[in-house]
Amino acid sequence: MNLSLFIILPIVTCLAILFATAKEQGKWIALFGSSVQLILTIILFLQYNSLPASTAPAFQFDAVWYPAWNIHYHVGVDGISIAMMLLTAFVVVAGVLVSWSQETLSKEFFFLLILLSAGAYGFFISLDIFTLFFFLEVAVLPKFLLIGIWGSGRKEYSAMKLALMLMAGSGLVFVGLTGIYFQSSGAHSFDMLVLSQSHLPVKAQMIYFPFAFVGFGIFTALFPFHTWVPDGHSSAPTAGSMFLAGISMKLGGYGCLRVATYLMPEGAHYYAPYIIALATIAIIYGAFATMMQKDLKYINAYSSVSHCGFVLLGIGMLTKTSITGAVMQMVSHGLMTALFFAVIGMVYGRTHTRLVEKMGGLLKVMPFISTIFVLVGLCSLGLPGLSGFVAEMTVFVGSWQNPDAYYRIATILSCASIVVTAVYILRATGRTIMGPINTEHLILTDATWTEKTASILLLVGILAIGTAPFWLTNLIAPVSNDIIQHLAR
Repeated sequence: MNLSLFIILPIVTCLAILFATAKEQGKWIALFGSSVQLILTIILFLQYNSLPASTAPAFQFDAVWYPAWNIHYHVGVDGISIAMMLLTAFVVVAGVLVSWSQETLSKEFFFLLILLSAGAYGFFISLDIFTLFFFLEVAVLPKFLLIGIWGSGRKEYSAMKLALMLMAGSGLVFVGLTGIYFQSSGAHSFDMLVLSQSHLPVKAQMIYFPFAFVGFGIFTALFPFHTWVPDGHSSAPTAGSMFLAGISMKLGGYGCLRVATYLMPEGAHYYAPYIIALATIAIIYGAFATMMQKDLKYINAYSSVSHCGFVLLGIGMLTKTSITGAVMQMVSHGLMTALFFAVIGMVYGRTHTRLVEKMGGLLKVMPFISTIFVLVGLCSLGLPGLSGFVAEMTVFVGSWQNPDAYYRIATILSCASIVVTAVYILRATGRTIMGPINTEHLILTDATWTEKTASILLLVGILAIGTAPFWLTNLIAPVSNDIIQHLAR
């Protein structure tokens, strides 16, 4: 398959939206373009599974982009890339459907949303780290406009804070990538495959690993650089929150694994204890901070800090099982948190409040929305049969494989956060969905067909991982094994 289609199609969709003459046409074009992208991603997954077993990226295309700096447009995919692309495709289609009633500047809204997907797809297929950085920026800048124009609350402050924090992360990433480029042996290169075969000097890895890892880590809520997450998520429109938590935070985890850890193995081993410490703090702090929140969006935002800590914990443990679990957690959390933000948006659109204390008995008037709310809450607390349980357990098992007492203590503390998660999920669900109904909510309506379609689409992904995870583990495990072997070398 020609991987450039995953960049060309969103761009063509964006242009078609801009040139649409009627207001209603924009959302239909966005839905058509994102649906075609989802179909292409599923076809790519099936084609990749039919190939002979190999750890080399498939469907590669390489063309010189800027000869003076040896920058290439080099793309290719492996199991981890395809898992991230599937996540992106599902979340973008769901985001378009959830935003179906968007009236204010709807063409511009859907244009920016599809443009974000182009950046995400380009990021996940890039094998040249400069090209990867380019698409990272494409996936960042439109968020500022989405929050600043269509957001709520302190949207200008939140948009500016998110943009500055993520641009700071991008700056650190750029320092790390240029350091890798100039320290590469022989002809300087940005090519990931070339760099993986050339051993960077250990001293250079000690210097540039923190820049790359922390830079990407800011995108995935690395403690203590997580403060943009609650403000950004709470002020973003529903589809913006879905993209931010479902996809954007995964760009950071992917970069931490595929760029920082894979290309600088000695740096990864040296800094692993510090990564694990920060990840454990994020997991525990995020869980307790969530328990103190009264706003549904803040509850989901702070819980994302905790859940993304499992991603960094799995990467920092540097075992095959933990890395497989980290990738599974990225996919699981992306689906789960996108669905949670979608449901919160549905509730807010009808009740005009996100405060838990002002709701009650929604199950009686909104049975479909309430049922999805309960299911995604159970996924968040790790109920067996849903994706959250499979992903987190894989991370815990991989983490426990390290016999050192330090790693075992970190694993136990991380496991303990599940109890806190159960407290805030069950409390929020009980007060919002169960109990006596608020008389002001008696006239509320249930989900529309677009909201139901979006919810079912994401729920299918959650159940597919939770009940039959082997299709995903079989996709990820060979690449995880290759990463571990590379780290061992």
